[in-house]
Formats: sequence, C-alpha cells, structure tokens
Amino acid sequence: MSSIVQRSAWRAARRPLARYNSGSVSASRKAYIPLDIDTNPEPVQDYRYAPPVSSQYLPPYGWDDLQMRRNFGDPLAEHDELTSMWGPDVPPPGVKPRTALTHFLLAVAGFTGVFYTTKWFLTPEPHFIRRTYPYNGLLTELGGLPENKARIEEENEE
Repeated sequence: MSSIVQRSAWRAARRPLARYNSGSVSASRKAYIPLDIDTNPEPVQDYRYAPPVSSQYLPPYGWDDLQMRRNFGDPLAEHDELTSMWGPDVPPPGVKPRTALTHFLLAVAGFTGVFYTTKWFLTPEPHFIRRTYPYNGLLTELGGLPENKARIEEENEE
C-alpha cells in the first residue's frame, strides 16, 4: 500500500508547478483586496424589503412554497430568520405573559402530581422482604465509611 502512495507522490512531484498555476493572475494578485470597498451596511439601496410580518399570520394556502408561505421571487424580510415559519412562535393574541406562565406552571404541577401519585400510592409494595446485613450494615466489610453502610439488621425482626 505504501508503494502506491510513494509512486503517486513521486508522479506529483515530477509534474511542473506551472500546470497547477494556470491562470492569468498570479497567486499573490488573487489575494489582493482593494481598499475602496463599499462598507455601507445597506449595499443594495433599491432592494424592496418585505414587511416584517411573521409568516405564521399569513394564510396557509395559495403559495408556491406552502411550508414557508412564500411565492417565487418574493423579497425577503430584513430579519427573515425571525419572521419565517422556522422562527420563534408568535404568541396568540390576547394571552398575556403572566397568563402563559400560569398555564405552564399548572401543567408542570399537574405532570409532577400525576408522577408522584403513581409513585407513592399506585405502586404496590414488593412481595419480598428487603435484604438486611449484620454487623452494623457491613460497615467495615464495605470499606468502613458510614456512607457505604448497607441496611442494618434490626433487633425486633420476626
């Protein structure tokens, strides 16, 4: 395998460099940046921008591109990434932020309540006796640290 690579490298080294640099402009001239560049933030003065209306408010049918709700050749809004269908969701009219936060917190409390109700009241007790360990919960056998202590055997067991 290395002989193939060596032969390819040898062939590439034998080729003249002018073959790869075939152009009327040299490599140093290609990287030349003119100093009179137009740095105006609005380079196209006569470009007609679309009004900044979210695409979510537009009717769903009658477009060339139904998913983005655009016709071919329509100008883009200045902040198209915010007003397109992929932008942030527009809140429904009449819903205040406090009301939306209340609804969100009620939904979180509802899901949490269902989870803990299922966990505490609807999960049956295991049908076996949990294992206990003698000698202070195998404290020295598990390394001698109190946080490594297993279940302690109680004196009042049946």
